[in-house]
Amino acid sequence: MNIAPQVRLYSVFFLFALSLGGLLSRMADLQHQLGVTESELGLTLIGMAIGSLISLTIASPLIIRLGARRTAFATVFGTAVIYALVPWLPNAPAVFGALFVAGFLAGALEINVNTETDKLEALLGRRIMNRAHGMWSLGFFITALIGAGMRHFGVSIHLHTAIMLALVLAVGFVTFTGMTTAPARADAHQGEHPRFALPTIGLLPLCMIGIAAFLVEGAGVDWSTIYMRDVFHAEPFVGGLGLTLFTFLMAMTRLFVDPFVDRHGPRRVATVLLLVSAVGVTLVGLAPVPEAALVGFALMGAGCSAVYPLAVSAAAQRTDRPAAVNVAAIGQVTFIVFFLAPPLLGFIAQYTGIRNSYLISLPVIALGLLAVPALASRRPRPMASPPEPAAPHG
Repeated sequence: MNIAPQVRLYSVFFLFALSLGGLLSRMADLQHQLGVTESELGLTLIGMAIGSLISLTIASPLIIRLGARRTAFATVFGTAVIYALVPWLPNAPAVFGALFVAGFLAGALEINVNTETDKLEALLGRRIMNRAHGMWSLGFFITALIGAGMRHFGVSIHLHTAIMLALVLAVGFVTFTGMTTAPARADAHQGEHPRFALPTIGLLPLCMIGIAAFLVEGAGVDWSTIYMRDVFHAEPFVGGLGLTLFTFLMAMTRLFVDPFVDRHGPRRVATVLLLVSAVGVTLVGLAPVPEAALVGFALMGAGCSAVYPLAVSAAAQRTDRPAAVNVAAIGQVTFIVFFLAPPLLGFIAQYTGIRNSYLISLPVIALGLLAVPALASRRPRPMASPPEPAAPHG
């Protein structure tokens, strides 16, 4: 099938979000099934964080050897199978173990898809990183809608995640089969590839920007349904609207923000988006009525949308180390926050109230704003490349 290479990469983002979001949209049901508290659920979910941390530290040489296609098959299909199995597991320790493996695969997926997207940007001569991450958000939006409907009509979490698995396998076989590894950027680092990917001092400001974005994203994705249930006793469909609005605004902003980045530069765009995140978090933390909280979740989604892709692009274009290593290193620090957010917010929610678990994001957003100067003041000029119509197809 004649599918453009960037579309194949978009499908990696989309399908991974579809399967992960299918599980995350049923967190309240999983918590009830396991019979655990918020903090215990958070400790269970930390298995993903540990697996991701290990993968992002050691997996980049293996990914380079496997290539884009085989890595996509292993990581997307592997995580989808695990997420579908989680509802069948008997207890929290078993879920922890399964999520550890899923986290390892998710870390490898993060390295693979971001480095390939950066190389395709150079080949095509235009920015696609935000759009690619927009497909991740679009996947979460669609799976949030599906999750809200499934819960409203009483469909079990077991059947729900099985349907997501079947969909991922069917679409993935079509889009991954013709995937090829993109050529490296002309100015890419040519030296030895380090065995371990660890952040450097120069990379730390970019990591801080990513941490701010991912903490807001984790708060919106993982706890919004529980927040609406516990604070406002919302019915299942209304409870799911927080996640739906969050993911919709995140997806739409990512899909259409690139022209604004071209016009105003990464620094200005990131600054505005982080400020929007802060307003959204504050509104959720102080919301007197459900409608105000839903607006807050929408602002959080828009605000954290393109911040991480901008940081990833900046990391991939550094020439001090191979792009895969810098992408893995920033992912090691920031992607892990996406999985650490559930236990952190769970502990805060249990002991100080779930509203305060959102307000705790504000100091982290402030640190992200201080780190924004690490981004380019304007978009770098694309590398010379063939005209876009001549771009190779799958």
